Amino acid sequence: MRPDYDPHDDPPWAMQLVVRAEKAGPPAHGAVCEAAATAVVRLLTDPRAAEPGGEWHDAVREWEARRIRKVTRRARGVRWPEAEALPGVTVDHAGAQVRAFPPGPVSDVPSVLAKLQVAGLDLAEAEEPGPPPEPPYAVIAINPDVTITTGKAAAQCGHAAQLLLRQGRRKDVAAWVDGGARVHLIPTESDRGVRGVVPPREAATRDVPWRKCVKEATVAVRDGGFTEVPPGTMTAIAWIVRK
Repeated sequence: MRPDYDPHDDPPWAMQLVVRAEKAGPPAHGAVCEAAATAVVRLLTDPRAAEPGGEWHDAVREWEARRIRKVTRRARGVRWPEAEALPGVTVDHAGAQVRAFPPGPVSDVPSVLAKLQVAGLDLAEAEEPGPPPEPPYAVIAINPDVTITTGKAAAQCGHAAQLLLRQGRRKDVAAWVDGGARVHLIPTESDRGVRGVVPPREAATRDVPWRKCVKEATVAVRDGGFTEVPPGTMTAIAWIVRK
């Protein structure tokens, strides 16, 4: 039996995320992360998931009772419309398209999704970071001392948004969700050698020291260590900006 075995996680479940990544004109890394986070929240707050009797409700409850896993896959060409034909929620944001699907056992992924590539999704950053949206929105920051692919980062941003949805202040979360669950991924810099701090609202033009982000954060993601990083690594943090 493996040391991290958890009987409540047997069999493991996961939410599948599919990123449209065409060879010509692929989306930017940050846009994919933001779209993935918003897609997760919009799926979880969709009446089909949130309301008792909804077609996704029981699956979401079963999944959230286990270790929260997300698997990011990429689709291009005809594979994207095939994926979009399955039940789920698509977010189109800043040139990125990400679709979230209702969670289920990892051993029972629909064949249309199972044949999509998981590893190797690593996209370039945009030349200039986009400005934050109008409040309310969620800020997500990724640990600058951790090296992860775009696929992994998208999943971590989805985790952060989900934790924020479930653990954030009710009024803040309600305003955020009602406003479309917009997300802003801020550029961060390592604390190593950093002097002074920068307010997060200035993050559209400057990297924000990680320690400042941690002080602002409402929730933090600590990875299970199944891929790319050791168990317990703090990968992402998040908070809501109201004004």
